[in-house]
Amino acid sequence: MKILLTNDDSFRSPGIKALYEALSEVAEVTVVAPASEMSAISLAITLNRPLRAYKIEENGLPGWYVDGTPADCVKIGVGALLKEKPDFIFSGINIGSNVGLNANYSGTVAAAIEGAMLGIPSVAVSLADYFSRDFRGSAKAAVEVLKLLENSDSDIGRYELLNVNVPGIPPEELKGIKVTRVSRSSFREVFDHRKDVRDRDYWWMGGVVHTFEPVPDGDDEQVMDGWVAVTPLKVDMTAENTLHQLRNSGWERRWRE
Repeated sequence: MKILLTNDDSFRSPGIKALYEALSEVAEVTVVAPASEMSAISLAITLNRPLRAYKIEENGLPGWYVDGTPADCVKIGVGALLKEKPDFIFSGINIGSNVGLNANYSGTVAAAIEGAMLGIPSVAVSLADYFSRDFRGSAKAAVEVLKLLENSDSDIGRYELLNVNVPGIPPEELKGIKVTRVSRSSFREVFDHRKDVRDRDYWWMGGVVHTFEPVPDGDDEQVMDGWVAVTPLKVDMTAENTLHQLRNSGWERRWRE
């Protein structure tokens, strides 16, 4: 079994090293990860310059680092660097949660989305704690998800992926796995206005978590309750209900033959 492992925190991140060490116990793992941190870059890809890939010679990881985005890493990994198409793509372990609507911005999740678009079962793994560096629970959850994918009768559909968020607590305190929905929480932006040394305006963008409406089986609530949240996502963004409503309410019309 072959796995392409990437992330958005760079190949130097302790999270990717922890995930490599866990997955390499059960699979052949090759790392193709960004050269520098690419958090919150979503599905951006590089088109206006060439990509360069270099053999990793530190951190004990086999593979390459790429001067591009997480999506770039998956594209060039599958399309050029790996000799064979991987059986799975794992992205992570991200430092910080990717629950709720914020998953749309995540480079970690985007790498798994790219894998899904290439027809490869893909999983994004995040440690849902910005201050913890205890990756043991996240690594354990990732291996468990991999085993479930191998042995389950339920496959991830093409153009679908799994988004896994793990509480920042010791692995022995984790309650287990819950299959969840995307919650309706997101960051409400806060802009800190400052002046530089030449008296020019600039702003630092931060945010506080805000829940728009409660979702009983939402990923954020389950993580806060001590569960590993496994949320299936899909690449197809078609709003099916609205599609049918528009078709049935006279939106479609012919303008010319």
